[in-house]
Amino acid sequence: MTSTAATSSLTGTTYVPSSSADSKSISASGTAEAQDRFLKLLVAQLANQDPMNPMDNAQMTSQIAQINTVTGIQQLNDTMKNMNTQMSAMQVLQAGNLVGRGVLTEGNQLAFDTTAKTAVGAIELPAKATSVKIQVTTAGGQVIDTVSLGELDAGQHGFTLDSSTYPADTPLQFKVIATNGSDKVDAVALMRDKVVAVGSDASGGLSLTLLTAGKTPYANLHAVL
Repeated sequence: MTSTAATSSLTGTTYVPSSSADSKSISASGTAEAQDRFLKLLVAQLANQDPMNPMDNAQMTSQIAQINTVTGIQQLNDTMKNMNTQMSAMQVLQAGNLVGRGVLTEGNQLAFDTTAKTAVGAIELPAKATSVKIQVTTAGGQVIDTVSLGELDAGQHGFTLDSSTYPADTPLQFKVIATNGSDKVDAVALMRDKVVAVGSDASGGLSLTLLTAGKTPYANLHAVL
């Protein structure tokens, strides 16, 4: 049969997000303005206070402590944001080593070896299963093959199927049916793919661009092959 394996060669790229100096400047400016407003209000309050009932030292100390606390929190937030930006950049650089590598990610599409006429995939079990079956289906849901993997322990398990009788030039998927006695075991279907590029998503989290699955959260990566 003629199939397309998920191991085609592509040139990878790495994107590293840059930090914004403008946002730091705006944040620092806002903190300075808040301090300036507070000091002006405090001076005005002292200038217009009742001479017979002046603000005591405890009140003044309390108000100064409040602005110091707010300023400290703002500075801590700025520091944490800067650290997060730097960590994201470092993660992207480190993940750049994954470009061109095969991986296991969440998905149910079979990968084919046209030379050996086999189809491969993997599953992850949260607990032992006394019976595990793989159903091979078309995109429309038609079951064309069912293979028993027998009893499997918890963890990751790869499988290789004889695809010589499968329809040619048709993308095929698989479904995992796992049970432990009469209880269902929630297995996770894993597919082989290849990392094309790495980058960051809108929230700053690390993401991968895969050959078959496209853009995928890094958290969906289960193994590097």
